[in-house]
Amino acid sequence: MSSRPLKAFRLNNGDTLSAVGIGCWMGRQGEGPHVVAMVKAALKLGYRHVDTAANYGDEVSVGQGIHESGIPRSEIYVTTKLASEDHWDPLSALETSLAKLQLDYVDLFLMHWPMALRADGSALPPDESPTFLETWWAMQEVLKTGKTKAIGVSNLSEKLLSSLLDHPKTTVVPAVNQVEAHPCLPQHKLLELCRKKGILLVAYSPVGKHKFADDHDIQAISKRLKVTPAQVILSWAVQRGTAVVPKSEHEDRLVENMSIIELSDGDMNTLDQIHLKPGMHRSVCGFHSPELGGSCFGWTYERLGWQFQLGGIMPE
Repeated sequence: MSSRPLKAFRLNNGDTLSAVGIGCWMGRQGEGPHVVAMVKAALKLGYRHVDTAANYGDEVSVGQGIHESGIPRSEIYVTTKLASEDHWDPLSALETSLAKLQLDYVDLFLMHWPMALRADGSALPPDESPTFLETWWAMQEVLKTGKTKAIGVSNLSEKLLSSLLDHPKTTVVPAVNQVEAHPCLPQHKLLELCRKKGILLVAYSPVGKHKFADDHDIQAISKRLKVTPAQVILSWAVQRGTAVVPKSEHEDRLVENMSIIELSDGDMNTLDQIHLKPGMHRSVCGFHSPELGGSCFGWTYERLGWQFQLGGIMPE
């Protein structure tokens, strides 16, 4: 085992993104001093990528943490995301986020979800305007304002990402596709598509909310290398070419999450195949609705292009 400096990935717009960022979804919406403290602590420890979203409801606190950290703005990569309720006007939504963050620009602006939501929370059908394609084309115009240095997507499957990339009105390739990814949901095929198209895959819930850290193989690697299970999982993610945005309010875990190690080819192969174990290929997120026939925020898995089935996820 050998430790190494924190890796950074080069994006298709020429900027670089730290392999490990600080995720600012706190498990609940809302501002608060705990958010400020976490962002300040992360930045002082060496984190340089801060990942938030309008829907997290904490952009004011995230911005306060950035300003109070004393780290120059030019050294911090800031990501925020377009809420589904704001697909009709991405520019106004970004301007609102910038005001809350007290920033002149963000480095990356993501379409958080492909579906647009009405004020009552119901989802528009995929073919009703604004479609996710129309939203992307509007974001291409937002990019021209300089209020974001790059644009990207989140929660796009191979199916939706391919339809976006293949459309003649798409003139900007997303810099990033941020999706749930971890050893139980490795997204191997999506990762390969993103590699081919020059898109960085960024993993949220990268340690699976610790729901599978007690897996025998993960524990065995962790004990042999004398590191935590989270370090094993995050090191696997970075070594396979994905950036990660774990969240922690504890300083010791913030330090651990940055401590990426080199894994052997054998360990990488073992981790690549964990999702093939019985019952292991699954999401750890609670926004899925199998009781509604298989859906997420009003779109079926078929519409989203996700290979899900009731009671679990189809193996890749």
